[in-house]
Amino acid sequence: MTHTLDATRAADGGRTRRGRRRSAAGRQHHAGWLTYVLLGIAALISLFPLYWNLVAASHTGERVVSPPAPLLPGPRLFDNLTFAWNQVDMGEALVNTTVVASLVAVSTVLFSTLAGFAFAKLPFKGRGALLALVVATMTIPPQLSVIPLYQIITDLGWVDQLQSVVLPSLVAAFGVFFMRQFLIEALPVELVEAARMDGAHSLRIIWHVVFPVARPAMAVLGMLVFVQAWNDFFWPFIALTPDGSPTLQVALAGLGAGNHSVDQAIVLTGALISTVPLLLVFAVLGKHIVGGITAGAVKS
Repeated sequence: MTHTLDATRAADGGRTRRGRRRSAAGRQHHAGWLTYVLLGIAALISLFPLYWNLVAASHTGERVVSPPAPLLPGPRLFDNLTFAWNQVDMGEALVNTTVVASLVAVSTVLFSTLAGFAFAKLPFKGRGALLALVVATMTIPPQLSVIPLYQIITDLGWVDQLQSVVLPSLVAAFGVFFMRQFLIEALPVELVEAARMDGAHSLRIIWHVVFPVARPAMAVLGMLVFVQAWNDFFWPFIALTPDGSPTLQVALAGLGAGNHSVDQAIVLTGALISTVPLLLVFAVLGKHIVGGITAGAVKS
């Protein structure tokens, strides 16, 4: 009888402990005040360069370079914005940069997803060697390809035209490797085989199986490529001119130039103009991208 009571108490105690663990696991843990303080400090540090850019854009060039540096906004923000906008036709540069960055982002995501799916799930001869060759191209400095690439666009008559910036960036080795690594884990091969057994052809499998599974990674890759193309300066500065069809970064290179000096306030005003569209893109699409990443990270 004593042994029976002890066994019953032990079983009740085990159920109670398991119930407590389930209850603790179901509760939502809230961050402490120290976490919020550290996050607030990190946010202020991250936002300070943008704030100071706004402050510098609201002062004269002499005041910006004179110590101590200004920390409060000045009265010349709208005057500097108007001058910077008109000096290098910032409106045309914004349109050109939006077109270039959008085309590069869409094409890179599309081709990288297709190539990543092939490397991840399609067996073909030489797949490993070809993937190693693609990854090896990431180690080649882009400066080495400038002369032959410029010779090509010169022969095609594309100097100072937007296609000279778009076409060399239609696909990136990093994007192919990134999508391949994601699809290896996220896309079960059984799902592809089941679609083939149901009679689906390759394009239908890609549209109805691969793209829905790869959507979180496609969103992240698209944002990364869009920002990189928006801020790209090296090749656009060679292929385009400030007086032709410049992107924003090329237009900024000729901004604020005077007889013997550069007006730093005007340069920073142009940088502020080029940053605002990126902030708007993050504000509009950031929630969807984070939601897609979260959805892709949850396993049933």
